[in-house]
Amino acid sequence: MEHIFLAAFIAYILAMIAIGWLVSRKQQSGDDFLLAGRNVPLLLSLGTTVATMVGTGSSMGAVGFAYYNGWAGTLYGLGGATGILLLAWLFAPVRRLQFTTMSEEIAYYVDNHPYVKNIIAFIIYAASIGWLGAHIIGGGMYLSWLTGLDISLAKVIIALSFSIYIVIGGYTAVIWTDSIQALILFVGFILMAYFSVDYLASEQISGWQNMLDAQPVENISFLALDKIGVLPAFSLAVAILVGVLATPSFRQRIYSGKNVSSIRKSFIYSGLLYLGFSLIPAILGMSAYAMTDSLENPAYAFPHIALHVLPVALGILIIIAGISATLSSASSDAIAGVSVLLTDLYQLITGEKPPAARMILFSRVGLVFTIITALLLALMSNNIISYITSMIAVLMSGMCACGLLGRLWSKYTWQGAIASLFFGMLGAITITWHQGWYQYWGNAIIPAMSCALFAGIVVSMITYQKNAVSQQTKGTNSRLEAEFNE
Repeated sequence: MEHIFLAAFIAYILAMIAIGWLVSRKQQSGDDFLLAGRNVPLLLSLGTTVATMVGTGSSMGAVGFAYYNGWAGTLYGLGGATGILLLAWLFAPVRRLQFTTMSEEIAYYVDNHPYVKNIIAFIIYAASIGWLGAHIIGGGMYLSWLTGLDISLAKVIIALSFSIYIVIGGYTAVIWTDSIQALILFVGFILMAYFSVDYLASEQISGWQNMLDAQPVENISFLALDKIGVLPAFSLAVAILVGVLATPSFRQRIYSGKNVSSIRKSFIYSGLLYLGFSLIPAILGMSAYAMTDSLENPAYAFPHIALHVLPVALGILIIIAGISATLSSASSDAIAGVSVLLTDLYQLITGEKPPAARMILFSRVGLVFTIITALLLALMSNNIISYITSMIAVLMSGMCACGLLGRLWSKYTWQGAIASLFFGMLGAITITWHQGWYQYWGNAIIPAMSCALFAGIVVSMITYQKNAVSQQTKGTNSRLEAEFNE
């Protein structure tokens, strides 16, 4: 089985590399490489968004979380679906402004102040590396468990796997391979849920009932609130929601989309599909628990089902689906990080933009550097959910507050934006270091977001001045709102 899986995995990666090479032949500019020429149609935008949402968190994190916490595994999907629907409602119209990075967008809300742009560029790059590290962790755990490889070596192999085809093909390769992977993901996960429940059936009792009977009673309460508590459950859903609103790779889909209408439709369709999908990780986790409650690591619940329940051929498909989840998410975050590195950080450090004629070469070098950095961080952790939620709270709560206040409130100032960033991080770090507070909240996202929003509002009210630039920004925000209402 190990050799069959490795052969299938190698064949799959070669196919992705071939696609990357095919789509790279027409690339002539940095926009072509990093934003697919800003002309991604509805179906491809839908495919890449779905593939990223049904990523490492859903395949490894949410299934593993459901293994010990039952229906609480749906919280990841509920938070993610709400986040993408809010993104469609609030931020799709910014496509008209031709942004390249999220730091450009947020700086625009506060008079294009360079301090805000530069600080957020560093945060976004760090966040992209953080997300990328989470995907490498998830894929490495898959590969290690399935093949017996050392976990560190497995992470290196996963990083190399997606690096090759995105370095060759850029964002166009990402959206095409993501769309293929989205189809594999949905088919694979649905089949896996069906066969795992069917495996538990007996002559007298259905597999569904056997699955529920095997759970601790608190795990089958509504969203397993009796097990994890109302506040920690809400915190987990909010953490995922904030992650979607502030993750640079989702903004990349807005900036690269063909137009506002196609972007909004792709996000709405993705949100509704993901809302329905949210039950599947919980079913898989609980089914794995019903089969065996002694897994050494709950993250292995997903591949355990694939290997022990399904026929060999179908099991290989499911395993490839799981790997697809990791690769699709990782490739998107890698491109988003490099966009910031070359568009914002390069100019900040050197004082000039990268040469247009060498932009594709610089992008490829930046991808290699970014992936190596993420890999080094991923080698130090094996817990996906704690890794993701901690990273979101510390790096992204302030950035999410900046985006929301900047988009919705014309009096938001650059001083308020910096206050949001600083106090969001401070709130997250304070809660994380205080074990009792962390356990009470479940994670640090709600206190961190509260601190970021409150600080941003108070400082903006103190520093707001009705100068000409502020009036210009206010008018632009109003125009965006009018366009959205249309």
